Amino acid sequence: MDVGSLRVGGYMIVDGEPCHIVDITKSKPGKHGSAKARIVAIGVFDGVKRSIVKPVDLNAEVPIIDKRMGQIFAVNPMGVLIMDLETYEYLDAPFPEDVELKAKLTPGAEIEYWKILGKMKIMRTK
Repeated sequence: MDVGSLRVGGYMIVDGEPCHIVDITKSKPGKHGSAKARIVAIGVFDGVKRSIVKPVDLNAEVPIIDKRMGQIFAVNPMGVLIMDLETYEYLDAPFPEDVELKAKLTPGAEIEYWKILGKMKIMRTK
């Protein structure tokens, strides 16, 4: 995807980490250069704020986000065991960093989780 077609609220890969785009500012092309875009993004898994500057006509990597529904099967000290509601396979997921969301994780609760670049994150409960 072109850097110029990225929008606030979208996702892109910065330094090998999927990030949520928070701010984009574009500069006009100069006499000898092309237009540039300054992108500020926050990591989905680590929460680190990243900033990059790229020409608008270059390509940017955009992650494929697989949003799925699951049911909590068991809560372990190391994480959560989830059963996918479409494929009925069992998956291990780490605890979310949000304290309120972590308190809602009980066996039998339905959740939405995202799979991005082989990693999993619990996003919300139903």
